[in-house]
Amino acid sequence: MSVATTAESESLANSKIPVLAARDLYCERDDRVLFQHLNFELNAGQVLQIQGSNGSGKTTLLRILCGLNDGYQGSIFWQGVEVTEQAEQFYADLLYIGHRVGVSKVLTPLENLRWSSTLQQRVDDAVIYQALCDVGLRGFEESQCFTLSAGQQQRVSLARLLISPARLWILDEPFTTLDTTGVDLLERLLQQHADKGGAVLVTTHHSLQVPDLQRLSLG
Repeated sequence: MSVATTAESESLANSKIPVLAARDLYCERDDRVLFQHLNFELNAGQVLQIQGSNGSGKTTLLRILCGLNDGYQGSIFWQGVEVTEQAEQFYADLLYIGHRVGVSKVLTPLENLRWSSTLQQRVDDAVIYQALCDVGLRGFEESQCFTLSAGQQQRVSLARLLISPARLWILDEPFTTLDTTGVDLLERLLQQHADKGGAVLVTTHHSLQVPDLQRLSLG
């Protein structure tokens, strides 16, 4: 279960203003243009998949949107206002999971999620235990993460989706180490978040099975 409230999500879903929008983005790396004149909109209730070959700039684009890369030109808007004018609110509404799982291997799944929850909205241990159960980690809550498989560590990271109040999820290759059951689970989480009025931007080479999926191609 998610701790996100529904009132703000429903209001956002009924609005015609895009949740996230990019205008005329330009970025180059090592004297090579990754993308230019890049425009897109992501509405509440949508899942947008970023596609492209390796090196086309998918991860770079996500890092730009999350404020982790300032080597670009153009404008990014959150709910119709430039992110630079409301950075605190934007980052409070954002959950970014990179292609690295972002899990401390010396901590347990429970400890990792306790720490993660302090970044946005602290939650009770009961909520964390339920989230870990929901992602298939019942019985592993207090095992150090270095004892878990790569797929299980990825599930620890994905459990953050269930305890975060963020309305915007930005996910970089989240399916990489998941087995078939994990893939099905993550697809359900993406759809459930969209159904509640949330928004998802994701890069993956996986053939997503999500209704009304939107796509943006780079390169």
